[in-house]
Amino acid sequence: MADLVIPLVLLVSFGATFAGLPWLAARVRRRGSGAEFFGPFEEIWYPAAARTRVEIQVQQERRAPAPTPGDPPLRG
Repeated sequence: MADLVIPLVLLVSFGATFAGLPWLAARVRRRGSGAEFFGPFEEIWYPAAARTRVEIQVQQERRAPAPTPGDPPLRG
């Protein structure tokens, strides 16, 4: 019986891990929190994607320039 317990525990733990990965991937896509977790791995194996992600973040955080005196008013 003891010979069966260890392989069974290993099989169940691997099965639970592999069953949980699709759930984790879907959750990360929905929340958008994958950059914090996968960012270091992305920098190691795919540096171009990491640079692109950083550039996208910079552009999203950039504010529109304030109008200077003498600029015509915006028309909406």
